[in-house]
Amino acid sequence: MDLTYTEEEQEFRARLRAWLAKVLPELPAKPSPDDWPGRRAHDTGWQRRLYDAGYAGLHWPVDAGGRGATPTQHLIFLEETERAGAPYVGANFVGLLHAGPTIAAEGTAGQRARWLPPVLRGDEVWCQGFSEPDAGSDLASLRTRAVRDGDEYVITGSKIWTSHAEVADWCELLVRTEPVSATVPKHRGISWLAMPMDAPGVTVRPLRTLAGSTEFAEMFLDEVRVPVAHRVGEENDGWRVTMVTLSFERGTAFVGEVVACRRTLGELARTAKANGRWDDPVLRRRLGRLYGEFGALWRLTQWNVSESERSGGVPGIGGSVFKLAYSHARQELYDTAAEVLGAAALSLDEEWALDRLSSLSYTIAAGTSQIQQNIVAERILGLPKGR
Repeated sequence: MDLTYTEEEQEFRARLRAWLAKVLPELPAKPSPDDWPGRRAHDTGWQRRLYDAGYAGLHWPVDAGGRGATPTQHLIFLEETERAGAPYVGANFVGLLHAGPTIAAEGTAGQRARWLPPVLRGDEVWCQGFSEPDAGSDLASLRTRAVRDGDEYVITGSKIWTSHAEVADWCELLVRTEPVSATVPKHRGISWLAMPMDAPGVTVRPLRTLAGSTEFAEMFLDEVRVPVAHRVGEENDGWRVTMVTLSFERGTAFVGEVVACRRTLGELARTAKANGRWDDPVLRRRLGRLYGEFGALWRLTQWNVSESERSGGVPGIGGSVFKLAYSHARQELYDTAAEVLGAAALSLDEEWALDRLSSLSYTIAAGTSQIQQNIVAERILGLPKGR
């Protein structure tokens, strides 16, 4: 097997590096964490630059507005943008990494034409309306109702942990279009809708996290009307469409973060050498093991991205293996950062301290580690379901 880069791929990397070196110094300063309108403008402004330069939606299919790049080119893009310190997708990560790819895979031609170009240009931002107060890990227990009224659904219910709802234009929303009964199990009767956030009856209340940020919100829906034409997939087939969304969320959405963690690991080693903590052999072994673990995660990432390309662009259940391993590796990385920083790890002015608090959520977000273990056990190892 030839694992070297082709001449075309090397030229792609060189062009990208040159472009990043030119445009990154021109970017405005990043707004404060609490300035969400400013953060939205900053993040979507970067997205527009990517679009104009031909780097937006590299891995999306051409008929969905993407560039149709190879998986290797996509990974090169992620490597180079992270290493250069370029902005992350930020406020529109749901649109670019979850909703957009789902619509590209499951939407009609009209839905693709309406929703995907604005996402790629940075014109519209999406949020995710999946979890509910009583339906988190057991997502299929959701109770937000959508009652058909002619060409519209009338929606009543509530969502929680709605990512970036305070600045979003659209929401990927899961609703129950048929109640659970003796003949309708909870995984059926669910539909996937695109809901405009400015629709009458939508109320958003930001939630403050442990780190003091407000990237999540509660969302209350009081007889909100959404056109039936905004449904992606068939009515009551939303659970299958949701599995497509979650496969992107678990399989490829964290790809760029693996590169960022590898960069952080290098910075940790340099800091430990500078402050004397490098003399601790236990710490050195821990850093070395993490170096190997994130290297293995990057190889798994390469495999998952290649597999998704072979399966029509939708990641497979290997994404659960990645998500499970990555979540715990990330937590250990920032626990190690606390050892390196010492007392400074308690200061919220320290970026690594904030990242450590954020890392606590990774074994819960996008499906808890327990859920991922069940998926791996049942769907990959073929073990029987628990009773």
